[in-house]
Amino acid sequence: MTAADIIKDLKAKKFKPVYLLHGEEPYYIDQIIHYMEDHILNDMEKGFNQTVLYGKDTDMATILNAAKRYPMMSDYQLIVVKEAQDLKWSKETEGSSKEAGFIQNYFENPLDSTILVLGYKYANFDKRKKIFKSITKSGVVFQSDPVRDYKLAQWIEELVKGMGAKIAPQASALMAEYLGADLSKISNELEKLLLNISKETIIDTDLVQRNIGISKEYNVFELQKALASRNVLKCNQIINYFADNPKANPMVMVMANLNSYFSKILKYHYLQNKGDAAKELGVNPYFVKDYETAARNYNLNKTFDIISLLREYDLKSKGVDSTGNITDGELLKELLFKMIH
Repeated sequence: MTAADIIKDLKAKKFKPVYLLHGEEPYYIDQIIHYMEDHILNDMEKGFNQTVLYGKDTDMATILNAAKRYPMMSDYQLIVVKEAQDLKWSKETEGSSKEAGFIQNYFENPLDSTILVLGYKYANFDKRKKIFKSITKSGVVFQSDPVRDYKLAQWIEELVKGMGAKIAPQASALMAEYLGADLSKISNELEKLLLNISKETIIDTDLVQRNIGISKEYNVFELQKALASRNVLKCNQIINYFADNPKANPMVMVMANLNSYFSKILKYHYLQNKGDAAKELGVNPYFVKDYETAARNYNLNKTFDIISLLREYDLKSKGVDSTGNITDGELLKELLFKMIH
């Protein structure tokens, strides 16, 4: 089930007695839990029947003793365990002890009037555990995986659509490059941005740059375009800006971006059917022409050379094979010269 599927069922009052929400990406876990906290019980019912616990401050026996209670003046009680990854799962839930037996028995036969939610974030739950198998049968297991880099711009477009607005492909790509895969941060930035514009306004790069603090002319996105067209002057202007503003443009981000970009250019060279470029490269069709231009300006051998250079300078930026106290800005300038010439 997706997060949307779970929330759809919750809206329809289709509740399960146990929810295990786990995974490396906390955004969807938080989204589901926030909906449950806000909508399962009304304000009057919450006082007696809604309990929030934290994994580091409790244990499974305490949680299940609470779960075995019956609700007061309500059909359900809601127990939310946040940061459930901090519970002592191995000691308390596995083995043949009396406590482990009590815990296992509850998850095999949970109370229908209790909705127990376990928010297990930043890691995947061990699927070999007996509890996992029991919850799979008696409740809902949802795994929240990170959004891959190449799908991030599309994810942003879908999120904006869900918010009742529209965003240009260039703008979603720019946000993906600068905000990375932190979905909560992206969502928060978009919510703030939408407060300042009408729903009819299409979010473009100018709005993103003005509202999210990204330089309009000097950013990684513009560097890509300048490199694609081999615009030496523009490339140097951007790299000089990066060198003067290292905190806003950390080398690790620039290097990761360039490596991803030229890896796609390399892949473009090998495509048998260039008409499938958008799908094969995992980019919006709007940007295919940029890869076509870059492939013309950087033949296959030159692209291989650039990828090797990127690896070499990535190591240098980390102190491997570097000479003296060369700054990241100086390394970027040196790298750019070798890439273009």
